[in-house]
Amino acid sequence: MNSDNRLGEFLRARRELVRPEEFGLPDPGRRRVPGLRREEVALLAGMSADYYVRLEQGRDKHPSEQVVDALARVFSLDEEAATHLRELARPVARRRRRPSQPERVSPHLARLLDAWSGTPALILGRYMDVLANNRLAAAVNHCSVKGQNQLRLVFLEPETRQIYPDWSTVAAQTVASLRASAGGDLDDPRLTELVGELSLKSEDFRRLWARHDVRAKTAGSKRFHHPMVGELTLAYETFTVNGADGQMLIVYHAEPASPSEHALKLLSSTVADAPTREPVARNGVAGAGSVQSPRA
Repeated sequence: MNSDNRLGEFLRARRELVRPEEFGLPDPGRRRVPGLRREEVALLAGMSADYYVRLEQGRDKHPSEQVVDALARVFSLDEEAATHLRELARPVARRRRRPSQPERVSPHLARLLDAWSGTPALILGRYMDVLANNRLAAAVNHCSVKGQNQLRLVFLEPETRQIYPDWSTVAAQTVASLRASAGGDLDDPRLTELVGELSLKSEDFRRLWARHDVRAKTAGSKRFHHPMVGELTLAYETFTVNGADGQMLIVYHAEPASPSEHALKLLSSTVADAPTREPVARNGVAGAGSVQSPRA
């Protein structure tokens, strides 16, 4: 994680994902490495092969804006990934890190979540920890319960492959979202510990982290398999929490008059009728049926 050549690592990862035939390049047969060769990237970007090699090897870490734009074009980077590339090429000097404080959710925001009885909602922290949730979010999916880390669940708990019918997509999006959240601050001790643990325990995580995909979680849809109501397809929207760096509010909703909306209403009525009970431990965290407010 702690590397002096993050620009080179990113360039190499993106180069290996490009298919030569996309540029009409002949494939002479078996290649020693996937994707484009360094000299092919240099040719397509309009620079010397020697200069591109220096960039990948970290011997030149500050390419010009024109070079960055050319590389973004060759690698077909979207705006978010291109912005990440520019940040790697122009790193900002960071202040000395202060000891990290526990992430806490405003009690007012936690009460707001609880008031949305028909809308699943939760708060994620910068490391994909669930910091708060309402009862319906917990009823939809135990991965949305306070105390859980969604990265660990997705990659280390086999059950999530049944919960998410599109597990491979969810896994890729979760890793890309973590990179977007981290930005250039990859020396964060908690992040280093989390990535190190997952890299040791999950081959899928290692493969996806090595791709260097960067995509913030903004909006989309997700499918869930629920043991009581069957399959749910829910759209989601995300919102940054003002005054709480790194916190993200995620709100789910169903298409009006759809089977998923009917199933969500059924779950909501079930949760509303259920008596409030104390949290039940599940793998060291609160159980899926509990709703918790942050400690003061």
